[in-house]
Amino acid sequence: MLSHLSIRDIVLIERLDVAFSRGLTVLTGETGAGKSILLDALSLALGARGDAGLVRHGASQGQITAVFDLAPDHPARSVLADNALDDQGDLILRRVQNADGKSRVFVNDQAASVSLLRELGAALVEIHGQHDDRALVSPEAHRALLDAFGGHSTEVQSVRQTYRVWREAETALAGHRARVAAAAREADYLRASVDELGKLDPQPDEETVLAEARSRMMRAEKVAADIFEANELLSGMASPMPSLSSLLRRLERKQGEAQELIKPIVEALERTVHALSDAQGAAELALRQSEYDPKLLERSEERLFALRAAARKFSVSVDRLPGIAQRMNQDLADLDAGEEVLKTLEREAADMNLRFGELALKLSDKRCAAARLLERAVMLELPALKLERAEFIVELTSDPGSPGPDGVDAVDFWVRTNPGTKAGPMMKTASGGELSRFLLALKVALADKGSAPTLVFDEIDTGVGGAVADAIGQRLKRLSDKVQVLSVTHAPQVAARADHHLLIAKAETGGRMATSLAIMDRSARQEEIARMLAGAEITSEARAAADRLLQEN
Repeated sequence: MLSHLSIRDIVLIERLDVAFSRGLTVLTGETGAGKSILLDALSLALGARGDAGLVRHGASQGQITAVFDLAPDHPARSVLADNALDDQGDLILRRVQNADGKSRVFVNDQAASVSLLRELGAALVEIHGQHDDRALVSPEAHRALLDAFGGHSTEVQSVRQTYRVWREAETALAGHRARVAAAAREADYLRASVDELGKLDPQPDEETVLAEARSRMMRAEKVAADIFEANELLSGMASPMPSLSSLLRRLERKQGEAQELIKPIVEALERTVHALSDAQGAAELALRQSEYDPKLLERSEERLFALRAAARKFSVSVDRLPGIAQRMNQDLADLDAGEEVLKTLEREAADMNLRFGELALKLSDKRCAAARLLERAVMLELPALKLERAEFIVELTSDPGSPGPDGVDAVDFWVRTNPGTKAGPMMKTASGGELSRFLLALKVALADKGSAPTLVFDEIDTGVGGAVADAIGQRLKRLSDKVQVLSVTHAPQVAARADHHLLIAKAETGGRMATSLAIMDRSARQEEIARMLAGAEITSEARAAADRLLQEN
């Protein structure tokens, strides 16, 4: 419930702090005293459109703070948690309106958006009046009110869950159907590509291996002739090794005869023979290592060129060809298996559609039964509100061809104000005074179901008097047993039934007009109700009548 309201520098209100309690609280006062300003300020704190004109003249900004005492399971706490805001203890909404038109929002002392404030405000307070477009709630919310009255929360949740699963199945089906259709259009290309890549059979890192082998064989090809010539010269028929070896042996035999002459020659020849032998061995090794197969080089080049041609064709690098081959094989497999998968998805979507239809039909039947009960409950309230010839109708239409998360039903509250007239949507058919009384009857029938914890009624008793005003007071009092009710009223019969009575007055202070608010005791209430009964001049008869009203209530 709303536990405290603090207003600073809003229109005629310079400074106002008021605590609210459970039950029925009425606000009374002379016309123009500031009752509407109070409601405008509350609306601003609940997310209404900001307006620089609301800031008190001479002030740079105005401020409204509304404090709410909420049950632990109130939906507003979930909204706070979803927005990473403190959801413990009281809920404090603060709106700062600057004179330049800009405004700031704070929720539990944390900066927030106006849209979040509006979402929270809708869950906390309903403000109703004769000319308020929200007076009888928008038709879009009528279905939710009917479900709240009928206690359909479990059924509605099941319908929503099934609808979600069904739509997901339909989305999966549509996506797979599109993929199968696209694959079918490319089937010939896929099969040809898969066949081509299958024959080519590219392997990971194959380009690198082939390129290195080709480079090695090409280098060997360039030096092979020179190595062969060196080997022939050192080891072939023209090799000097036999002649040098023979000469060395002859000189060694004659070395004793002229050692001083022959020894240097022998030593030099030995070094030469050893060097030539080493060169001969190196040439033979190089020849063996430089051996290559020209056919192998040709095959390697052909393979490398084929891989690179395929890479150009599929617009990828050679090392990605194995992945492309795998993907195309999978696409072709999906195409071949697609029809079976498609049948499975179609079956699943059809099953969920059938399940949704069954649940929606059951919910629709329950809504029909609840609609008749709600009609009767509202009709019972109408005679006392001087609407005894009127008729309240819950217009429920079901269209299985237009399913939605909440089923297949559209709900609209209709009325017939007089016998023989045409029924129509309540917001269009009923007059201002009738609207307020239909609203009250509807709210009493709904009690605390589908209602915000605080209801504000702005002069819904305007234009009625006597028994009707008393009937309105009775119903506001009954409502206050379930939810907190605040009522701006000019009817003494309504004021007399209040648990708490606040007087709004306007007076001049310091050369400026200011609105004030006072909590009235029993004596002050009697005087205010007498004023409401008598007008400008309060008579003893009016005071006596006021006393009787208070005693009766």
